[in-house]
Amino acid sequence: MYIKSVLAASTAMMLAGPVMAEPTAEVLHWWTSGGEAKSVAVLQEQFKAEGGTWTDMPVAGGGGDAAMTALRARVLSGNAPTAVQLKGPAIQEWYEETSLADISAVAEENNWAEVLPAQIAEHMKCEGKWCAAPVNVHRVNWLWGNKQILDDNGIEMPTTWDEFNAAAEKLQAAGITPLAHGGQNWQDATIFETVVLGLGGPEFFQKALVDLDPEALQSDTMKQVFDEMRIIRGYVDDNFSGRDWNLATAMVMNGEAAFQIMGDWAKGEFLAAGKEPGTDFVCAQTPGEGFLYNVNSFAFFELDGEDKQQGQALLAKLIMGPEFQKTFNLNKGSIPARTDVALDDFDSCAVESNKAMNAGAEDGSLLPSYAHGMALRGAPAGAITDVVTAHFNSDMSSDDAVQQLVDAVANAM
Repeated sequence: MYIKSVLAASTAMMLAGPVMAEPTAEVLHWWTSGGEAKSVAVLQEQFKAEGGTWTDMPVAGGGGDAAMTALRARVLSGNAPTAVQLKGPAIQEWYEETSLADISAVAEENNWAEVLPAQIAEHMKCEGKWCAAPVNVHRVNWLWGNKQILDDNGIEMPTTWDEFNAAAEKLQAAGITPLAHGGQNWQDATIFETVVLGLGGPEFFQKALVDLDPEALQSDTMKQVFDEMRIIRGYVDDNFSGRDWNLATAMVMNGEAAFQIMGDWAKGEFLAAGKEPGTDFVCAQTPGEGFLYNVNSFAFFELDGEDKQQGQALLAKLIMGPEFQKTFNLNKGSIPARTDVALDDFDSCAVESNKAMNAGAEDGSLLPSYAHGMALRGAPAGAITDVVTAHFNSDMSSDDAVQQLVDAVANAM
């Protein structure tokens, strides 16, 4: 009887055809704060709705350093995750170091090349083949303000660094902390690169922080940048050291500080807390012109197993789907990487950001953020940040900072 049952079951399975593997994905990311966690949950829900099994692997730390340490340990042990949050040149570095899966079939079937800005699309390719999928585009050079504080003190959002300094002085005189900041090196670097862009302009930014041109690094303009950084250092509170970025955002939200210089993931925190742009907070690009972008994306390691490969294909398709790009970015505070997503439901800050991105793509002012891993490979970027943080946390002169910057970049090349 037992043998007959087994044979009957086997016959039924053969008649039904081959059993299809269920898409599975273990996803390593560093989206752990309020707005971020809400955003990644959207992708998780869509993946499950398509019949997939999602294993979440969040690693806390806003800059992603801890996540990269965890990733390296996983890869070295021969246990790479199905998908990992990666961005910028790190995608190509991992491709060269190990191997990333080719997802060109998904990209071509869904016409990615036609709906992404060329600058963004280039980051997603490894030797001409698609190996990553962009989730969003963050604008880094944003200035956020507590509307009540600014209104009470008669302050408009500044359009020059001199105006910012004047506003900060006025706030300090009123006993208000002008700038919410967290003393972490990537946050220092975020302020630094917005000042480089604001004082030097897009062409100077390209030469200094993308091309690493020695003349630009050692210029009078760079000295002016460090002069402004010294001034800005005087506008943060005494307890800034080690503060996470989202806690700095909360300071603005709660009226403990007037401004924050941070990418538009900060807006995700405002929105997650029920705050409304134009009513509770205001946004403006940091003084100057140009658009610094930070693109979150997922890369896929070459893995055996049909379930994992199907999981990668499904995840890539969902990430670039118009509906997910809309829903995700409404939660995250960023804008869709796709240029064909309607922005009717997006707030005024997002609409302004999208307009600036499209203009930057045309006139060359759409630039990769060095501070957020989009412009440079690890060694030169780390060398710059070390100098920036050392200057910000000491009485180092601007002349010395410039010389240390030049030397550090040269040694890292």
